[in-house]
Amino acid sequence: MNSVELAIKMETDAIKFYREAAERTRNAVGKKMFLSVAEDEKRHIEILSRHLEGLDLTVRQASPLKNVRTIFEEMKESMMQRVEATPDELEAFRVAMDMEKEGKSFYERAVAAAPTEKERKLFEILVREEEEHFFIFQNTYSFLSDTGNWFMWQEHSIVEG
Repeated sequence: MNSVELAIKMETDAIKFYREAAERTRNAVGKKMFLSVAEDEKRHIEILSRHLEGLDLTVRQASPLKNVRTIFEEMKESMMQRVEATPDELEAFRVAMDMEKEGKSFYERAVAAAPTEKERKLFEILVREEEEHFFIFQNTYSFLSDTGNWFMWQEHSIVEG
């Protein structure tokens, strides 16, 4: 199995995990984060499949962080309430962070071993997107585990006493 085939398998497994996590997550913000990243992973599979088939492609760079900002903006009202996440939901975000770290490491190795410039560039894009996915999950984990402090840091508040 070459790097592209392995990447497709890895992305397929990630989609399955993220969809299952979204189904089990009660919190609307967490659910949307999982579904948003699952859609990114579907796009990764499409890009990788087209490359594998030898089709000429231009990789449309997405902005996972822009999508997340939109989700947070849409849900700002409901987010102002104290959020309680179950230990299982928090564990799902920890697992997701680990998966994205592993994905990034895999793509970094694939960049180094890429047989063509085109494949190297493809893997470099995927490295960046996996980094953004990690940040998304890390930020969502922080939000769900300590909402009050999350808002303070996100708003760059200064606590005066």
